[in-house]
Amino acid sequence: MSLYDMFASALLAPDLPCPEGLFSSNGADPASRFAVYRNNVHSSLINALAAAHPVTLQLVGDAFFRAMAGLYVQASPPTSPLISEYGDSFAAFIRGFEPAASVPYLADVAQLERLRVRAYHAADTPGLEQHAVLQYLQNQADLGTLRLHLHPSLATLDSAYAVVAVWAAHQTEGALATLNPWHPQSALVLRHGLGVKVFAIDSGTVAFINSLNHGSPLQRAVAHALETSTEFDLHKCLSLLVSHEAITHLHLEQKVSP
Repeated sequence: MSLYDMFASALLAPDLPCPEGLFSSNGADPASRFAVYRNNVHSSLINALAAAHPVTLQLVGDAFFRAMAGLYVQASPPTSPLISEYGDSFAAFIRGFEPAASVPYLADVAQLERLRVRAYHAADTPGLEQHAVLQYLQNQADLGTLRLHLHPSLATLDSAYAVVAVWAAHQTEGALATLNPWHPQSALVLRHGLGVKVFAIDSGTVAFINSLNHGSPLQRAVAHALETSTEFDLHKCLSLLVSHEAITHLHLEQKVSP
């Protein structure tokens, strides 16, 4: 193992000793200097997780969150130099973290907050304006083969709990008193302008959006949505996407000649 590998391994593992070969230019003990550096890195990563998951932190309290995040940092060191990308697997870690089982919707809230971070940092792809989309739809005879490309910030989440309601209740003072988290809810996250939006949507809309993101044409995506929920409302779903400029490109599926 190289000195770099030893240094990186010891940096996030408090039980490992200071790597051999380190020295301090001012004569100070390398082990004590390394311990300070390791603590700063560890604290910075925990602070980054806390900043990205404010509702998750509020649900369990600061001490519990930081202890949980500290174990996550040790188990999942960063793989990217971008701090905004750190924590992609935090929700999965929480699902397997037994002390958090008393708050069963905690992992889903963490996942929703992670989707918000991703949406904020997603590529700045311009969305089509509402009148442009409507004009295109009105001028096409075969809408079933239409392919809709959605904004890269857009993502969905299915939850067995009222994840959007839980998140929203922590954005408004006094809303916690009437919160009922014990029913399924799905979420849509997208960035509109500089703001990240969170919407509660139905399971059919989730299926429709996911189908579009997998390249399905409009007719197939609608069929998938209706298979998921017979109450799927295409007009309502498209209105939501169009009004928030979440559609970036429209084109008809190319038919292959025999």
